[in-house]
Amino acid sequence: MDNASDVPAPTAEAPAAPKKEGTDWWAEIRGIFWLILAVLGFHSFIAKPFYIPSESMMPTLITGDRLVVTKYPYGWSYVSPSFHILPFIKGRLFGRLPERGDIVILKPPQSDTDFIKRVIGLPGDRLEVRGGVVVLNGVPVKRVPESPAMIAVDANVACDQPEVVRFRTVGPDGKLYCALPRFRETLPNGRSYDTLDLGYMPEIDDYPAITIPADHIFVMGDNRDQSADSRVPAYRNGLDGPVPFENIGGRAEFITFSLDGTTKLWNPISWFTALRGGRAGTSLHPQEGR
Repeated sequence: MDNASDVPAPTAEAPAAPKKEGTDWWAEIRGIFWLILAVLGFHSFIAKPFYIPSESMMPTLITGDRLVVTKYPYGWSYVSPSFHILPFIKGRLFGRLPERGDIVILKPPQSDTDFIKRVIGLPGDRLEVRGGVVVLNGVPVKRVPESPAMIAVDANVACDQPEVVRFRTVGPDGKLYCALPRFRETLPNGRSYDTLDLGYMPEIDDYPAITIPADHIFVMGDNRDQSADSRVPAYRNGLDGPVPFENIGGRAEFITFSLDGTTKLWNPISWFTALRGGRAGTSLHPQEGR
């Protein structure tokens, strides 16, 4: 009999390497789709960021400000989706009128570009403008002159337009400012805010008396002489009178941050050096008072 040690020992098989599975591209696409849908849903129904591209709301908002706009305070309408792809649809879901003094974003009836303005008149109000003074229901809105609004001149606020270049001045700190004539306006509900008035301009400082129709609002920019708002006809890129309630897209809440226009995409350091100090977190709700 052979010795057991002469029998070859069985050889253990090496475990098979796990099969490498390929990327499930369909699952990846589905994940991206649902992420995009969630972002669009949030922007359409809850809140979205907004960028200030012009000077029409100075001194409250200046070019380069970034802010948060909430979509739900007035309910939802055909302009609520992030992209204006729906035709006009009458009415709002859970609709509620804004208050005088609210800052709102809205879609002009003749274009798809969002505007941002302040609500001045509500349905049924008798409104006119005389020499730059708003008259609501026969009573001039209280308007008190204040010290000039000192807005720093930078790449986003050049202060070089013919109407404002004369207001350039050097501040105590040696920096260049736009010292713009400022007035504190107080609406009948006690809400107040600052406005600018560059001087008498009859084409915009006088507006004939109208009664605001049902389900419409009358809006104006805080920079009264540089705003294409309800006083300005459509051929001058204005809102051409009161705006339908359905065209309100949301309410401005607060400034998140502000850039002076020197940001360079290829230079991350400029993303920080371009930040304007003191604007982040500024509330955009008008001051309450009686």
